[in-house]
Amino acid sequence: MSSAAYIIALYIRLSVEDGKADSCSIATQRRILHKYVDAMEDHPDAQVLEFVDNGYSGTNFERPAVQELLEQVRAGGVHCIIVKDFTRFGRSAIEVGYFMEMVFPLYGIRFISLGDDFDSAKYHGDTGGINVAFQYLASELYSQDLSMKYKSAKYLKFRRGEYQSVKCPYGYRKGANGRMEPDGEAADNVRLIFGLAQEGHRSGKIVKALFERGILTPAEYKAAHGNRCHDISRCRHIWDKTTIRRILEDERYTGTYIMGKREVTAVGSHRVRMKDESQWVKIPGHHPAIVSRETFEQVQGQLNHHKLVKKQEHSYALRGKVFCGCCRHTMRRKGPTFYCEYTAVDENAPCHGLKIREAELEGMIYEVLSKQAQVILNVDSLSDAGKLEFQLAKQAESGNQMETVLEKRRMLYERFIQQEIALEVYRAEKAALNGELDRLKQVHAAIAAQTQRIQMDEKTRGARTELAREITGASGLTAGLVDALIDRAYVHPGNQVKIVWKVRDFCGEDQT
Repeated sequence: MSSAAYIIALYIRLSVEDGKADSCSIATQRRILHKYVDAMEDHPDAQVLEFVDNGYSGTNFERPAVQELLEQVRAGGVHCIIVKDFTRFGRSAIEVGYFMEMVFPLYGIRFISLGDDFDSAKYHGDTGGINVAFQYLASELYSQDLSMKYKSAKYLKFRRGEYQSVKCPYGYRKGANGRMEPDGEAADNVRLIFGLAQEGHRSGKIVKALFERGILTPAEYKAAHGNRCHDISRCRHIWDKTTIRRILEDERYTGTYIMGKREVTAVGSHRVRMKDESQWVKIPGHHPAIVSRETFEQVQGQLNHHKLVKKQEHSYALRGKVFCGCCRHTMRRKGPTFYCEYTAVDENAPCHGLKIREAELEGMIYEVLSKQAQVILNVDSLSDAGKLEFQLAKQAESGNQMETVLEKRRMLYERFIQQEIALEVYRAEKAALNGELDRLKQVHAAIAAQTQRIQMDEKTRGARTELAREITGASGLTAGLVDALIDRAYVHPGNQVKIVWKVRDFCGEDQT
């Protein structure tokens, strides 16, 4: 294959921990790899592709860019792979060894690791044997050691109280020295919340008390101070009960700094999990307290007293689908009724006291579905059932025409070989046949595309018809129909309902 068609793949990987070192940055890796490619003399006109995994662990190959690269390898679209070092490609010696020993030689892939001075082309079919294996293991162990040192340094800062999180909890702000300090009005609101809890008020009563005092929610408070990082259009000065609970359970308000509550599930992964409390790093007296330790412990005792055994959750068709059309919050289901709980403290809200019976709401939605299902069944029964068959026959005929021209071209060549026609005649007739073949190929491609569209339409129509039959065959609204067709149902005063459909070609625009 010519050098112009030679394809070089540069693979770059950066995990979360690697991002702390400039030598591992994406820009550094890219610069090193391109500098090496520019100096390659054997393929000066090679096409260079980049595959970058940013923030992914090298402990496995579940990475989008490396999977895309391997697909290119299987398709024969890559001739050479270059990485900064072995651990960029992967941190598992066994998995990387499998690709180096089995996969890349099978597809004739040249593999180059710059930091390890490895080039499979130097081994002429071999992969370096035990020397390269030891070389890779040394690189892997160094990478793991660097990761462990970084973690150790980080946790040492935790224990010294030197590590500061970027965000402060509500009631605190960053002081001039970078440490947390009480944030005036917000700190007073935290004391008020703890005081109300001490008096025995539960979260619902505390929400009402805060609303009556016109106290801004944490998101509204941030926005009022120039930090618009949340959508506050639905807040209406009404606190969420979970926010109240979260504040009351936060030990940081006693002056204790807490770090290391979560850990990533794997190196370089963005997924985290909560660690056992015994593994948390707690530093008492780290910053000024907003509430006393005695107050905090008393409130914790009351919270634990109020905790109930988790009730068994009952499944129902519209679970998680019913929202208030005014405040746009989820409507709570209690017994046979959905009601707007969010504005229970605001008597002037248009949705204060808004409720709708579950059976009535389900009946309204099922009635709309039933009418649309009948329309679909009637329309589909009148559709041209032979349209796809006609199109397939047309496509087959087009294919036959191309085969006829190909056969004429083969026969023309045989006549030329047998010296029945002169070279000039052969060339002229072959050119004419090639022109006709190109025209037929374009026609055939257009017919095939149209056939594919009809097949997709038939598939969609079939699925839609199947859903319509399921609706007409059901005795009422089911969880399966809701999951398949309904995104949300917004309830407005006067039992007006607006439905947001998942499948627009089934029910058209939003209906009420």
